[in-house]
Amino acid sequence: MESYDAIVVGAGSVGLPSAYYLADEGLRVCVIEKLPSVGQGQNKSAIGGARATHSDPAKIRLCQESLKVFSSWKDEFGDDVGWKKGGYCFPVYRESEEKILKGILPVQRKFDLNIDWVGADAIATIIPGVNPDGLRGGTYSPDDGQVSPLLVASSYYRLCLSKGVKFAFREEVVEITQSRGKIKAIRTNVNDYSSGVLVNAAGAHARELGKMCGLDIPVVPDSHEGGISAPVRSFLEPLVVDMRPGPDGKSSNFYFGQTSEGQFIFCYTPATPFIGTERRSLSEFMPSIGRRLVDLIPRLRNLLIRRCWRGLYPMTPDGNPIIGKVTEPEGLFLAVGTCGQGFMMGPGVGRNVAKLISTGRPLMEDEIFKGMSFYRDFSAAKTEALR
Repeated sequence: MESYDAIVVGAGSVGLPSAYYLADEGLRVCVIEKLPSVGQGQNKSAIGGARATHSDPAKIRLCQESLKVFSSWKDEFGDDVGWKKGGYCFPVYRESEEKILKGILPVQRKFDLNIDWVGADAIATIIPGVNPDGLRGGTYSPDDGQVSPLLVASSYYRLCLSKGVKFAFREEVVEITQSRGKIKAIRTNVNDYSSGVLVNAAGAHARELGKMCGLDIPVVPDSHEGGISAPVRSFLEPLVVDMRPGPDGKSSNFYFGQTSEGQFIFCYTPATPFIGTERRSLSEFMPSIGRRLVDLIPRLRNLLIRRCWRGLYPMTPDGNPIIGKVTEPEGLFLAVGTCGQGFMMGPGVGRNVAKLISTGRPLMEDEIFKGMSFYRDFSAAKTEALR
């Protein structure tokens, strides 16, 4: 039986940074992944947006840490991961969205986020060619940005290997052994591993792993679709979020941006959630999002779409992640329920989990970190799109 200081289940947006920062703290780490290589689950379905401009304090802190990592990646690690500091822009056409966005600005400024409400003329400059009809203004946060999920996963993998992290690919956890209320060993379909620390970073499959430990983790997979175009000449800097519902009733908010290589990458939130693990593309997606893209920026009417896909959002009842240790079994740490924002939160989650395991305390303030506890009250419904 191979023995490690910590075992991470999942080699994706959260598992990879968790493994790297644990190894950076001096722990011997093994990552168990049922797929053939890193980033092949939901990581490669992400569109790569990274923003700290949320309304929940824990999400803000996690993403502030992630933005530090993403923006300094090339200088620190030498790899180009496609970082583009273009910001995030929320154009507004209705009073209801204006009220929401202005209402959370005091919270965002409390955490020193660089964000403000700007007028319609400024939005027209930030988003060249935006539809001016009924445009009221919007929020703009220039320090946010975009980055390539595939390049980040590849770079984290090399960094992990340099720190001695062991990867067990094509292995699926089938049993978690406990002794006197503590994690003792993990059995896969291939090998047995001994460790007193287990990090559940299994994304959309976190609930199944939790049941092996006697826990019912409230994470449910919800299927979302995205797509990418062929590259065109760069003209759009920020990632754009339109909070209005789609006119055809198929979608609520939708978001898109132009990557550092010129492709447009886009996604929307279905009006009716697709609960489950179905990942086949739907015929309704492109007609629906195509109309929305062209309505918002008419110059995109001739955009050539290269491919579409669907990925899984690991959703929690209140829309916030579940991060931290559980009371029993001792040694189990959760890094789950990122609700479709696992990529942008990944480095922040990884650094906080690694510090919690190695020193007993996370990087962020304890009081804020407690808001992500497995034992919190999940009855509070998600109140707005920016959580």
